[in-house]
Amino acid sequence: MVRPDGNGLTEERWQAIIKNDSSYDDQFFYGVKTTGIFCRPSCKSRAPKIENVQIFFNTEHALAEHFRPCKRCKPKGLRLPNEEWVAQIAGYIDTHFHEPLTLESLADICHGSPYHLQRTFKLIKGVTPAQYIQETRINQAKQLLAATDKSINDISMDVGISNPAHFATLFKKITTYTPSGYRQLSRRN
Repeated sequence: MVRPDGNGLTEERWQAIIKNDSSYDDQFFYGVKTTGIFCRPSCKSRAPKIENVQIFFNTEHALAEHFRPCKRCKPKGLRLPNEEWVAQIAGYIDTHFHEPLTLESLADICHGSPYHLQRTFKLIKGVTPAQYIQETRINQAKQLLAATDKSINDISMDVGISNPAHFATLFKKITTYTPSGYRQLSRRN
């Protein structure tokens, strides 16, 4: 059972959020601290973790707290500009690259459709979300190869690629070096 937390989250509001209850729309909005997005209670996006929920009683308060409107439910008719939405998605990837990430999971987390996310991300960033994830993982691997003595298998796992053979192939495709060759090169410089 949810206890009132001074943030305005009550059991009744939590139930409205997890049941996508439209009868609570415009009575309150909820923000998800991990994504910086705020929604109507009826939003069909995946239910957030309870500890990440912040309640707002108007859109102005949510905006003043630096939350951005959801692309899916458009609280109060507000729309997040595509550039800001893509920046949020890229920021999420930058901090969660080591986790399993798919187009569907990103769309769910960032409150949009997979098709719209793919198209908008590529239009603004010039690469698909999958390419961006790969580049982010390889850039992190380059840092680990240059700065640590971790095994290549451990680095592969640390950057979110559970198959070391796939990691080595992808690393070479993107950098033209094998992981061990890159490590040797980086230590000579």
